[in-house]
Amino acid sequence: KLFSFDSSHPLLFTQIHFWVFFLIVFAVYTLFCTGRSLPRHRRVARNGYLFAVSLFFYYKTSGLFVLLLVFSTLLGWLLGIRMDASPSQPRRKALMATGVTINLLVLCYFKYAYFFTDLYNATFGTSHVVVNHLALWANNAFGTNHFDASVILLPVGISFFTFQNISYIVDVYKRKIAHVGNILDFGFYTAFFPQLVAGPILRADQFVPQLYRPFFLGRRQFGIAVFWIVNGLIKKLVLSDYLAVNFVDRVFDNPSLYTPFENFSALLLYSMQVYADFSGYTDIAIGVAMMMGFYLPTNFNSPYKATNPSDFWRRWHMSLSNWLRDYLYIPLGGNRHAGFLSYFILAAILAIA
Repeated sequence: KLFSFDSSHPLLFTQIHFWVFFLIVFAVYTLFCTGRSLPRHRRVARNGYLFAVSLFFYYKTSGLFVLLLVFSTLLGWLLGIRMDASPSQPRRKALMATGVTINLLVLCYFKYAYFFTDLYNATFGTSHVVVNHLALWANNAFGTNHFDASVILLPVGISFFTFQNISYIVDVYKRKIAHVGNILDFGFYTAFFPQLVAGPILRADQFVPQLYRPFFLGRRQFGIAVFWIVNGLIKKLVLSDYLAVNFVDRVFDNPSLYTPFENFSALLLYSMQVYADFSGYTDIAIGVAMMMGFYLPTNFNSPYKATNPSDFWRRWHMSLSNWLRDYLYIPLGGNRHAGFLSYFILAAILAIA
């Protein structure tokens, strides 16, 4: 059972199983981090080890969808190598566009397959049925009927590793970073388990240089890491879960039993519950990563202290809003040069995300 996937008991930050998993991973990890230098063979071993345990973590969280993560990793790695090897700018642009398009199509397929199928059937009077091609391929490959091909479930964290892959492809195309030559190093960037499920989104130009740094965890860094973890657990277990169980869920299940004021209060507290849940997970991810000597970007900055809607979105899910600004909004022209098509593409990407 330790090495099998159970959809009813995924591996989550709030379970004791995760912290046992992390302690074992961290204990072995320290064996690769002795000394102040980081020779290439030890760096590859360290990053390869973290890549392997990250794949195992995602398998315990999402089962078959680990194949999707492997596909995304191989796609980004191969395109990065091909772009840096090509002297032709049009060819580099074509490879970049191919990588971005494939990533977005995969994301769109898992998020909107039912919507577009129902829309097509309603428009043309057809009766097409959605098929999970990933499950179908796995059944054929392994000669079993273990996976249900009639249902498409949304893979956990697919937006995060998709946007990270796009970030890497675009940054290599713009020559902001060089391609990562070793698949184990690149796989570690794509699948790093603390942020894989709930973010924050890692940008290649910020995180790839950390792949080559030696491990360092001083007393101050250790204290900050513990603070992030405890802060996240309190947000998730004490604030979010308490609000959900003791008030929000009760009102939402039977709103007619409660007064208008209580229904309105439930809406307000639900927004607080969502914030505590989401930011709690990312706080834990930041703390766990820091324990291993890696630094993730801050994802929330007290959004409910915002003075206006624009300020709110600058404080909420900051890694996503910054990603959309730098990789979508500005390249499409921003406020100055964006036309109707640019805004249409922007809206489409926001809907897919």
